[in-house]
Amino acid sequence: MCGALAAASITGALAQTFKVASPNRGSWEGALPEMGKQAGIFKKHGLDLDIIYTGGGGETMQVVISGAVDVGLSAGLSGALGAFAKGAPIRVIGASSSGAREVFYYVPTKSPLQSMREAHGKSIAYSTTGSSTHIGALRMIDEYGLKDARITPTGDAASTTTQTMTGQVDIGWSVGPFNLDRIASGQIRMIGQLSDSPHMRAQTIRVQIANAQAVAARPDAFRRYLKAYQETLDWMYVSPEAMKIYMGIVDFPEASVKRTIAEFITKDTLQIDKVLGVPEAMRDAVQFKFLNEALSAKQLAELIQIDALK
Repeated sequence: MCGALAAASITGALAQTFKVASPNRGSWEGALPEMGKQAGIFKKHGLDLDIIYTGGGGETMQVVISGAVDVGLSAGLSGALGAFAKGAPIRVIGASSSGAREVFYYVPTKSPLQSMREAHGKSIAYSTTGSSTHIGALRMIDEYGLKDARITPTGDAASTTTQTMTGQVDIGWSVGPFNLDRIASGQIRMIGQLSDSPHMRAQTIRVQIANAQAVAARPDAFRRYLKAYQETLDWMYVSPEAMKIYMGIVDFPEASVKRTIAEFITKDTLQIDKVLGVPEAMRDAVQFKFLNEALSAKQLAELIQIDALK
């Protein structure tokens, strides 16, 4: 026991500061670094996480590009492709969310809308430019042929709720467990999920991005980060302690959280080992003007560094 305590003490003493940006504080996906930090998993791998929260994938992209943080969670894949094509010093070091199941659209119950397919002439919320909710809203408009529908940036999930409930935007976006209590109480009605699109359902919609100079300078730190991240992910879906820590971070009903991990964010959606649907994502990025043309195989190999960091 004494030897184990000594080893833990040494690991803690040598822990290296590692800066992480995460959007939507309180989301199950976004809370992973904070939960792993509280559980001591990252420190076990020699990392002391310094976590900041942003208003969405676009804002996360900016703090990574500037070098203010080492890693940004949940950056929209199309936004990352476009930023890299324009010379941004970023690398994709892991997937963050795949399958688009957790993003849903809702309206106040007084709204006559019953489905996203009826959203002609309506305003549809998204978080920030380049985010997964940005490309998702554009994809919904295109697939459903929504005439005169327009997209509106509304920031994070909480800010979007305020703007939707006050009529500043017609259709809000959310991720569980945000707003599941409002659905249960009848304040709002879900009218669609991003995963309703087979096209989006087959893709990794958000990725983990890193500052290229930071990856080149400290590859071992990024390897340890990814190992700790995977260990935290495994722990989150089996340990009662994980739920206890999460409930100490957020102010959601436990029923909403349990529904989130059972229906919206199952463990497979948070896999980090493979970016799915890259060709389809590039076609979207070109169609919606994030890219002028698809990246070459050489460019993709430079951008996506998952295998190099295993």
